[in-house]
Amino acid sequence: MTQTAVAPVPVRRAAHTAAQLQPLPPTRSRSRFALPVLLAGTCLIVLDFFIVNVAMPSIQTDLHASSAAIEWVVAGYGLTFAVFLITAARIGDRIGRRLMFTAGVGLFTLASLACGVAPNPDVLVVARLVQGAGGAMISPTVLALIASMYDGAERQRAVGTYATVMGLAAAGGQLVGGALLRLDIAGLEWRSVFLLNVPVGVVILATVRRCLPESRAEQAQRVDVIGLVLATVGLAALVLPLIDGRSESWPAWCIASLASAPVFLGEFVWWQRRQARAAGSTLIDPAWFGNRDFALGIVTQFGFWTGQASYFLVLALYLQVGRGLSALGSGLVFSILAAAYLLSSMKAAAMVARYGRNVIVAGASLLVAGHLATLVAVVGAGDNIAALAPGLLLAGAGMGCCLAPITAIVLSRADAQQAGGMSGLLSTIQQVAGAAGVALIGLLFFHAAAANTPHAVAHGFELSLGALAALLAGVAAAARRLPSR
Repeated sequence: MTQTAVAPVPVRRAAHTAAQLQPLPPTRSRSRFALPVLLAGTCLIVLDFFIVNVAMPSIQTDLHASSAAIEWVVAGYGLTFAVFLITAARIGDRIGRRLMFTAGVGLFTLASLACGVAPNPDVLVVARLVQGAGGAMISPTVLALIASMYDGAERQRAVGTYATVMGLAAAGGQLVGGALLRLDIAGLEWRSVFLLNVPVGVVILATVRRCLPESRAEQAQRVDVIGLVLATVGLAALVLPLIDGRSESWPAWCIASLASAPVFLGEFVWWQRRQARAAGSTLIDPAWFGNRDFALGIVTQFGFWTGQASYFLVLALYLQVGRGLSALGSGLVFSILAAAYLLSSMKAAAMVARYGRNVIVAGASLLVAGHLATLVAVVGAGDNIAALAPGLLLAGAGMGCCLAPITAIVLSRADAQQAGGMSGLLSTIQQVAGAAGVALIGLLFFHAAAANTPHAVAHGFELSLGALAALLAGVAAAARRLPSR
């Protein structure tokens, strides 16, 4: 499920980071408080990605937001998260990971406050972009700090706890969001979804210096500023018109932006190759793509994550606008999917050890079956919400079978020098794919649901489910060509 989306990638990165850092002997205060502080920071960025879905209809109504603005609230967070992820990790290696973690929490907390008091959609979207940048500063430093503080069995337990918390935050985000909207604390409605982060962030900032040691990489790379700019402009040129084009009736600037995206991204690839030949600093090592298994894994990763954030968005809108459920009722329906996800993800590692890539093939196939079963329920179930349960259970189980195993299989042949960078790239691809999926599936959904009536929204959801089922069928086909173990 999405930012947990994030979970398996950093877990792999921790193994690489551990190989490079000399572990610090944990003090009594570190062993007791350091991990909870880091996990609280992790909860901020994961929970915020998922909790916002159930608040979308309320935001749209209260701020009179367009469908494009709603898409940007979701996709913008993932886009800036993706763009700054690798760069933030490298800056943290140089200036200190505790300092980077602290700065990230501070930025995220301020951006959450801005989201919570946003007077209009434009301010909310900008604040979400800043939140994504703050999340990118937090995510890679958490596992680097875990690797520097713990060793051996302690490190394994810490990373296992980290992965569990990530999964729980992702699975419980929709339900927490629904409960907050139902309680309507101080009449804040949807704003409480963002303002919840503020006291948590303040507590983290108040304790971080006392609980966490500072650590730096012995040989930190310089930041590839030119590569960062080219990647940022290229991705923005691609995603911006996909989100805004439909509502703006595809003006000339949208066409020009789409046409320029391949140019900027091509220049980025050329620059990375040039830097690699000159032994300079790169964001991505082009040599990785000479590994067929890794290149195919990137395709599989991109396809899988393209379907995740978009699915959560259209499902939340369908449940609340198409079916008239409250935010809490929507969160309870999401908990069906979340329960299946948690159960299957707990078994995923053991299944991969025994069955290898077949677990991913089976997971993608379960997702296809789940989307098709949900489609049948939407078309023929009338007002029976319970008819959605089989499809949601299948989809949740499929997500759990795909999420961590894709990363594990792709990185299984990477050496110690490659694993950290490759896992960072996979995490970046995850975020880019999420933003692209919201844009592309959003085109289909919001075009069909333009009337914003229950019937129109249901029709948009049906079309989206069909497209997502086709996408996941492609993921299953690609997964068959991954390494067997």
